[in-house]
Amino acid sequence: MRLIRFLIAIACLAAGVIVGALNRGLIHIDLGVVILSTNLGVALIVSLLLGVLLGGLAIAASVVLPLRRRLARAERQPTKVPPATPPET
Repeated sequence: MRLIRFLIAIACLAAGVIVGALNRGLIHIDLGVVILSTNLGVALIVSLLLGVLLGGLAIAASVVLPLRRRLARAERQPTKVPPATPPET
């Protein structure tokens, strides 16, 4: 399992280096208050990373946290065990 993780990490690192190397053009990003000057490869990688992080936070806030709350509430309530019935013969 460690080998697979290592290989995936190396592949992602290589893909990032390739994207950065193939997109060397200088761009200017106007944020209204400040203008950032960077190359296109860095801008692509940073925007992809921000999208993944914000998407993960949105999923955590909308799905994971409510499920954890529901699980905690269910663990606090006593479980109702149905009465034992004799087996039918």
